[in-house]
Amino acid sequence: MKIVTTNRRAEHDYHILMTFEAGIVLEGSEVKSLRQGAVSLSDAYARIDNGQIYLLNLHIAPYKYSSRYQLDPKRRRKLLLKKREIRKLYGLITQRGNTLIPLKVYFNERGFAKILLGVCRRKRMYDKKERLIEKELKTRVDRIKKGVR
Repeated sequence: MKIVTTNRRAEHDYHILMTFEAGIVLEGSEVKSLRQGAVSLSDAYARIDNGQIYLLNLHIAPYKYSSRYQLDPKRRRKLLLKKREIRKLYGLITQRGNTLIPLKVYFNERGFAKILLGVCRRKRMYDKKERLIEKELKTRVDRIKKGVR
């Protein structure tokens, strides 16, 4: 598995409740751009429309050596999931506060582009503060164990 990019901000801003693997429908030279790592997950999210899942605001930069037409870098892209998984996601998303966030874009062993979607709930400010306090305490304990102040 070759990881193209990860959404590190998602773990900081969201509680990840469940994950799903989905295929991405790409056109033209988007696969070549993806292989070069020219992708950004910063504002991306997924939405269910008419029984299909679409990924919005995923920025895939245009491939600079392409001689064909250039696609919109932030166009909506269809995700490939089974109907049962889409129904399950729909049930989870309709609950208040849950959203679908892409966590990782990668190529599997067979060379297909895949995306790891997470059903997420936004963290509150106090959750983030608790995490920072725990991290700081852990570093203090590690320093004391090493004998460095």
